[in-house]
Amino acid sequence: MTLSPLISVSQAAQRLADDDVLVFDVRFKLDDPAYGSQAYAESHVPGAVYLDLDKDLSSPIVPGVTGRHPLPDANVFEARMREIGLRKSDQVIVYDDGPGFYAARLWWLLTWLGHTRVRVLDGGLSAWRQAGMPMTAERTVRPWPGDFTAQPDNALLVAADGVLAQVGEAPDQANLVLLDARAPERFRGEVEPIDPVAGHIPGAMCLPCTGNLDAEGLFLSAPHLKARFPDVDAGQNLVCYCGSGVTACHNILAAVIAGLPMPRLYAGSWSEWITNPGRPVAVTGPEVG
Repeated sequence: MTLSPLISVSQAAQRLADDDVLVFDVRFKLDDPAYGSQAYAESHVPGAVYLDLDKDLSSPIVPGVTGRHPLPDANVFEARMREIGLRKSDQVIVYDDGPGFYAARLWWLLTWLGHTRVRVLDGGLSAWRQAGMPMTAERTVRPWPGDFTAQPDNALLVAADGVLAQVGEAPDQANLVLLDARAPERFRGEVEPIDPVAGHIPGAMCLPCTGNLDAEGLFLSAPHLKARFPDVDAGQNLVCYCGSGVTACHNILAAVIAGLPMPRLYAGSWSEWITNPGRPVAVTGPEVG
């Protein structure tokens, strides 16, 4: 039986004391990068280890070449996980404040690097607190070295050149079906609060990642999530992107929860796409959910 990529608050609480469970706190705010580590220092789920989006889950930005959150180097990430004590046999539980945007990034990274025993806390820390679960300011240090080995599966990725090759293809002829996880107004180019160019990749469809959640911040049921995604023909692959390759992982996670084949990730996303002025930009296009 395939393990669900989600874990409920009650299920997670029952596993916290197990030696083969490692919890990661990945809270973050794009407009306040110090927020996550400060919030973790104040209180967190007992046993959780903090990972920073910029420092741990991304490589340094190369101006004019990469997007805002390049994927971490596999060897560097492996060393960091071993330092923390992650073992191949461990069940990982990851959470953020609740939407799951940053938790999905770590879920995807570990999946990409071959560690499939990872689950996202449904509802995140908001649901944990609402359920009255314990919090602590104590930091946990594992007394053993990790043996995690990074084995990148690059079939889960699509590079900018691969995306560019699809631009201009008729929808029924394109091998890649692009889904943009950003808000509709950013997709349409009406506003752009972060990147220097507004719009989206031509041919993409808008699938805002916020639509994966219900009013309480929990993921929708599998049938409801499945209904959000467009149907694709045999031989076509869904490819998710966003502003910098973070919230796109939320759509990938939603697709897996829905029982769909795992979409591929254009990790550089919009912020990488626009570093090359030769790549086309669009400001009109369909919204699918």
